[in-house]
Amino acid sequence: MSRQLTRHQMTILILSLMATSIGQSLVFAILPPLGREVNLNELQITSIITLSSIVFTFASRRWGRLSDRVGRKPIIITGLVGYTVGTVIFTSVFYAGLTGLLSGLTLYGVLLLARSSQSLVMSATAPTVAAYAADNSSQDKRTSTMAKLGTANSMGTILGPAVSGLLATLGLLAPLYFAGALSATAALLAWRQLPPTPKPQITARQTKTKLRYTDPRIVRYLASAIGLFIGFSGIQQTLGFQLQDKLSLTGIQTAQMTGAALMVSAIFTFTMQVTVMQRLKLKAGQFVRLGLLSALLGALFIANFETFPVLAIGMGFLGMGMGLCMPAISAGTSLAVSAEEQGAAAGLVSSCPAIGFIIGPITAGFLYQIHGPLAALFSGSVFFIVLLSLVIAERRNPS
Repeated sequence: MSRQLTRHQMTILILSLMATSIGQSLVFAILPPLGREVNLNELQITSIITLSSIVFTFASRRWGRLSDRVGRKPIIITGLVGYTVGTVIFTSVFYAGLTGLLSGLTLYGVLLLARSSQSLVMSATAPTVAAYAADNSSQDKRTSTMAKLGTANSMGTILGPAVSGLLATLGLLAPLYFAGALSATAALLAWRQLPPTPKPQITARQTKTKLRYTDPRIVRYLASAIGLFIGFSGIQQTLGFQLQDKLSLTGIQTAQMTGAALMVSAIFTFTMQVTVMQRLKLKAGQFVRLGLLSALLGALFIANFETFPVLAIGMGFLGMGMGLCMPAISAGTSLAVSAEEQGAAAGLVSSCPAIGFIIGPITAGFLYQIHGPLAALFSGSVFFIVLLSLVIAERRNPS
């Protein structure tokens, strides 16, 4: 029997997710120009995200299952503290590169190690927050609850680029240090104010059954999430390159314009989650199909932009797609499994974006070096294939 999620608990969960999403959006906005400042090429820069995403994928599943056994609160705090320490180390390595203490392949290797180590621990937060919310929400409130958590991510993605553009005037490293301080604050709040999971609930969740990606109850949702983030990450991680090359921007200007574009996307994501997802009564699969169609339209605009307003239209469609898809995927997966499997299910859902970030950035980065528009066209192709596959699958098995 799930308890009722209080407003206070929801606030702490939202702040925890916002801290990490702000930090992540700062990294995505800063990394392309910062990587070029230390003489890394596009493939090297995007591969940093790819390798760390591999680590995130495997770790998040295990963190979710561990939270079933030891409780949600300690795992949430572990993820936030890991994010804090990892951000400081990752940023300090870039500082060494900017000052000439590290360079070339040595710098690249240390950056890979630092970011991957950070991902190993920070992957604990998102699945455990989702599982905590699922523990304490009824089935009829599950979609709206997950949409609220999605809103937290969106707000972080809105605020992150804005903060990035503002702090970039102090230097490209300033936003990253700010992200570390923010996650430390969230960890302190969670430690002081988030109620722990009751011991009887922990005992009741003891199970040896391992939930898998191929579980027929949830495979459709997980496959959609992976495809969605392959396309999204391909656009996101090459956006800075496109802006800098097409508009002839400096490193700081690129960070600011990239942040503005990501903020447009996040605003539309936020709008979908507080309006459509809260009011429109559709099945999870219907929301996902609408979201994929919107993302496909966005990719086509982004592939062909020559001015920032056209790019903003594309980012708006992309943001709408994300806002429709992810809460529906999280809620659909949660509702499809038992109470004992909520942590494992949340871990699988949280690993899907990381899987997307394994494939998307490295592929789009490679294609961008061949011909710039190919990166966004690749993302559009992925959205179309996933949408078509989902339609075909649901016609064959409309359960």
